[in-house]
Amino acid sequence: MDSSPSSANSHGSRPNTNAAKRGRAIRAILLALFAVVFTGWLMIWVLLPTKTYKNSWTPHLKAKLNATFFGAQGTNLLIFTFPIMFIAAFSCVYLHMGKANTAQAYDSSASAISFLRRPIFVKPPLGIVTTMELMFAAMFLALLIWSLANYLYISFGNLRMHGAGEKVWQAKFRSVSLRLGYIGNVCMAFLFFPVTRGSSILPLVGLTSESSIKYHIWLGHLSMALFTAHSVGFIIYWAMTSHMSLMLQWSQTYVSNIAGEIAIVVAVVMWATSFPRVRRKMFELFFYTHQLYGLYIFFYVLHVGIAYFCMILPGIFLFLIDRYLRFLQSWQNVRLVSARILPCQSLELNFSKVSGLRYTPASILFINIPSISKLQWHPFTVTSNCDLESDRLSVVIKCEGSWSQKLYNTLSSPNPVERLDVSVEGPYGPTSADFLRHESLVMVTGGSGITAMISIIKEIINMSKIINSSPNEDERQRRHCRRVLLLCAFKNASDLSMLDLLLPLCSNTSPTNATTLLDISHIDLKIEAYITREPTVDESAKNDKNLLHAIWFKPKATDAPITAPLGRNAWLWLGAIISSSFTMFLLFLGILTRYYIYPIDHNTDAIYHYSGRCLWDMLIICVCVVLVASVAFMWNKRQVRAGRNAKQVMNTDVQMTPTASPSNWFGQDYNNGYEQELEGLPSQSLVHATRVHFGARPDLKRIITDFLLARPAGRRLCIHRHKKDEILLNLEGSSIGVMVCGPRKMRHCVAKICSSGLANNLHFEAGFALPHQYNKTSGAAAAARSSPPAPLFTRHDRPSFPPPQVPCNFAAAPPISPPLATTTVPRPSVPPSLLVPARPPQLLRPALPPPLLEPSSSTAPAHPRVLLD
Repeated sequence: MDSSPSSANSHGSRPNTNAAKRGRAIRAILLALFAVVFTGWLMIWVLLPTKTYKNSWTPHLKAKLNATFFGAQGTNLLIFTFPIMFIAAFSCVYLHMGKANTAQAYDSSASAISFLRRPIFVKPPLGIVTTMELMFAAMFLALLIWSLANYLYISFGNLRMHGAGEKVWQAKFRSVSLRLGYIGNVCMAFLFFPVTRGSSILPLVGLTSESSIKYHIWLGHLSMALFTAHSVGFIIYWAMTSHMSLMLQWSQTYVSNIAGEIAIVVAVVMWATSFPRVRRKMFELFFYTHQLYGLYIFFYVLHVGIAYFCMILPGIFLFLIDRYLRFLQSWQNVRLVSARILPCQSLELNFSKVSGLRYTPASILFINIPSISKLQWHPFTVTSNCDLESDRLSVVIKCEGSWSQKLYNTLSSPNPVERLDVSVEGPYGPTSADFLRHESLVMVTGGSGITAMISIIKEIINMSKIINSSPNEDERQRRHCRRVLLLCAFKNASDLSMLDLLLPLCSNTSPTNATTLLDISHIDLKIEAYITREPTVDESAKNDKNLLHAIWFKPKATDAPITAPLGRNAWLWLGAIISSSFTMFLLFLGILTRYYIYPIDHNTDAIYHYSGRCLWDMLIICVCVVLVASVAFMWNKRQVRAGRNAKQVMNTDVQMTPTASPSNWFGQDYNNGYEQELEGLPSQSLVHATRVHFGARPDLKRIITDFLLARPAGRRLCIHRHKKDEILLNLEGSSIGVMVCGPRKMRHCVAKICSSGLANNLHFEAGFALPHQYNKTSGAAAAARSSPPAPLFTRHDRPSFPPPQVPCNFAAAPPISPPLATTTVPRPSVPPSLLVPARPPQLLRPALPPPLLEPSSSTAPAHPRVLLD
């Protein structure tokens, strides 16, 4: 894993440029090769149910591929398994070559297909669906319909009776039930790709496991509907033909009905608990029943046999590798350095990490704390930056359920624990931050959704610092993100302490280093914070004595810093594991078939036990994956241990940096005399960038429109008039990305704004769901859901235009004192003169400035209506 790009001198710039060009050329060739192989693989699925494949291809393929080394599964291993395994292995090389150029990837190359990422459908239960997703979903459904129609056409044309006295319509009913199982097997072939967290295939199409989890949900519901219809259909058929005894059949030479029945029972249990209402109210039930997936796969393979198992093998094989590597990583306890407890029922955990660990903004870390729950793993957003904080990794936990509430109570008690045993998996995130290709970013957050945006802001600061410090003039003029609007909505004033997370809590940061660490002088950053449930700060809030705690934990010799399971060159190691384990599987399978099964069966498939072949296949796969992955993991672990710095952060050596608390920026009295003491700290620049609105709800349409109209210097704003006086805004030479992280209604509202055609350069980049929304538990979270919160945004038919911006300066908070183990900061009173009150709607709609409006006719109205819906 390479470090951040540093400035190069003029003599070395040309070789670096040539090497980069060669690298891009090689990656383009690999990407084209992957596209060809994947297209060919899809064409096999298209041809599979046709007469051409059955009558022409199958005899020739069986004659050449079903040899003595692989038997009946040779054909499917070649045309269904090998192509995806080839892509998975060599895509690791592609990703390894591209990670060094991550910083240079923030250009407009992706704008050519940006229209495909625009939301086109925003409605529950599907959520936000882009044009590209709709296209692929339509093609996948077309494949299923095409396959079912061809299967039935061929089957009805060669209908075979399976019993004496069986009627034609009964035989057709059986054929339909059987073919529904075939179609469900197509869904199974894709089911496990979205849940492979360390996948090398998903990044090829710009996806992560977190962003593609909805595809797993869609495929899961669809496959379960098909398999349920398949199972119920056969039960009805057996009942009609008086063959109910077949339900208890475990054939030696054909499919096992008992195995299929066990598989469908297990699958229905997982399916029933995966519906949103059940999952959110009883997450623990959903979590534990979903761990039955191993049992389901086992009996599913015994039911369908080795030929159909090879058709779905790539997804399962890659998932098994990823799952075992996650198991190896979670076996080691990691070093928890400190915890920062915020007044808003949130806490930040700071872990030690190796300096070579790289991750991208908005990454996710899965955490397990045995003292809270030995089995539960919960995902949390990483707020730190791997370049700005090279030896620390931080996550934020908002109390939304019983697990997080118990952890918060443990750490915020008067006698906090001295240490915690913690295991982690990850971090997982996108392979590149291509959303930074935009010149401007609008980030909309609700509640704890601000955590994902904090990591993005830190990355923007880091990239701006690198670009502006480069001696290369072309590099300094390179397009990158310069304008950032962070719009955050909170329920209560105490939630403003979430802004504390912009300032790192570290033990070795001086005021000068802190200023360098969070220098926002090179970007135009504006933070608009809205407190929706409090019209103003009452007397109790002014005298609030809640304390901000910083707890430092004692180290343990067996704890290790967070590191990638496969070290610095993780992609190359993953490619080696995939290729080596699959090659070993083919080798062992060939030896077993040739020297053990073939002498008994002679490729007749009528002597050796049908299920025995499946058991051998599953056993060999598990042995190969465990053996190869263990060797690679232990090798990299030894390398990391040999190069690790032995320095330990001891509790008695802690010296905290006196940084200001953003929750107090609006609440510190100027007469306390702290502003001189904190001169030059990064909190000062953040103070001037922040505005707090009490008793107000953000009008998302108006704010995004205002951001479009507030064009940067040197940019021309074009207003194209349409019928009915509607206008389309276009900021020439500028690209604006919109990101949102918060409740579902907020994400859907922002997606609708971006898809409404407000501006052709407004790009919806991501709609992050809050991590706790995937794992809500009972207790406090259920009680909170019983009373719906107030809306986080308002909607207006006519958005206002930018009001005059009046600067609002806030004083800094007092410095944090440096005790050894626990640090507390009192929250001072809030002077009413420093608050930004909620303004009446009429004050938010001044006239459009004349220079921005160029009417095409004299009869045009003075204030055209902006196209929003």
